[in-house]
Amino acid sequence: MVKGEQAYLNLCKHILENGEKKEDRTKTGTYSVFGHQMRFDLKEGFPLLTTKKVPFRLVASELLWFIKGDTNIRYLLQNNNNIWNEWAFVKWVNSTEYSGPDMSDFGIRSQKDPVFNEQYQEQMAIFKEKILNDDDFARNFGDLGSVYGKQWREWKTSRNETIDQLKEVIDAIRNNPDSRRHIVSAWNPEDVPNMALPPCHTLFQFYVADGKLSCQLYQRSADVFLGVPFNIASYALLTYLIAHECNLEVGEFVHTLGDTHIYANHVEQVNTQLNREVRSLPQLEINQDKTSIFDFELNDFEIIDYHPHPTIKAPIAV
Repeated sequence: MVKGEQAYLNLCKHILENGEKKEDRTKTGTYSVFGHQMRFDLKEGFPLLTTKKVPFRLVASELLWFIKGDTNIRYLLQNNNNIWNEWAFVKWVNSTEYSGPDMSDFGIRSQKDPVFNEQYQEQMAIFKEKILNDDDFARNFGDLGSVYGKQWREWKTSRNETIDQLKEVIDAIRNNPDSRRHIVSAWNPEDVPNMALPPCHTLFQFYVADGKLSCQLYQRSADVFLGVPFNIASYALLTYLIAHECNLEVGEFVHTLGDTHIYANHVEQVNTQLNREVRSLPQLEINQDKTSIFDFELNDFEIIDYHPHPTIKAPIAV
């Protein structure tokens, strides 16, 4: 079985050659396959793709946001992370408090119309400034609902109690490592209508063997060009952090994918990436003075010897 970055590149080729042309919620169109799995041996290096630059700072700040149980984009913006902006922005521009130019279908129109794109960028700048500096505005429009962090840290039960899934799974790994129940779910059917975006990475499970911690993620929907490289790095980082807390080595990250797709407007970028040579993976260094996953901050991580090819930009489908 092919592992590591080559497994990702092979997936891209497979979709381009065999994917079904499908319509989708964003009206962009995709080439899609259903059901795929990749494996990454974390002892070989930290799995940041090298055929294009993947910004580790954004990966790490988003993961810390999940771990904190936060669902408001203010923390992300404070760390110069803009990857969730559009899902909060749409809530504002569709509200009665918005008085600017029509922003309907901004995800598609801004890609095609330079004049509209300028208006969109102006309104997004206003939106971000308000999120950062206006507490009431941030509460009303920065919160994304019961997304990942809420489900990981504060799953609400039918008895009106809450479950800290992440804390419980760490305790179980420590105290009952052979359990087959080391599972955290972000997919809460009752809360899906209250989420800005239903969880794409829906469920993950840990496995302990030979002193090593492995993780398998099931991802229901996988944007292969933009999203999947982030997901690989994010769950690899999570595995490293929990292994560190539980005094284990890292094992494998296993990535299982449902609807696995390349957006129609990403095909050119994917072909550019496929023509690049794979380079050596970097290493991850963690602040050894921190012992709890809940205490880490962004400056507690460092990526060493990362020498990727340049970034390849592509529009996000909202």
